[in-house]
Amino acid sequence: MAEQHPIEGLMGTTMQKIKEMVDVNTIIGDPVTTPDGTTIIPVSKVSFGFASGGSDLPTQNPKQTFGGGGGAGITIQPLAFLVVHEGEVKLLQLATSSNTAEKIVNTVPDVIDKISDAIAKNKAEKAAPREHRAPASEKQA
Repeated sequence: MAEQHPIEGLMGTTMQKIKEMVDVNTIIGDPVTTPDGTTIIPVSKVSFGFASGGSDLPTQNPKQTFGGGGGAGITIQPLAFLVVHEGEVKLLQLATSSNTAEKIVNTVPDVIDKISDAIAKNKAEKAAPREHRAPASEKQA
């Protein structure tokens, strides 16, 4: 079995530390339930960068000499909260976007809700018993 190069151990350790810091609960946070039964779930954006490098140093000694380093940077930005109350789910965004495409995508759930409500109201009106009205010729003056 070939001996592992020191850069592999350096990169492995750095990646393991990143995995320890960032997990699924960092992006979709743990739910919090309020006394009235509302559940709030935080949603965040996680960005990270990673770099490592090294070099074998020339030496008279037959033993391998290596110098290297690695690092990472992570940012966590809260984006929104999912609020679940009485069977309804709402997305509460912390910041609005100036990007037109994102604005359109963000309005889709509200538009769908309004269309669904209108359809349900229309069905309810059609299903409601209608009053029988006598034709105008049967009405007495």
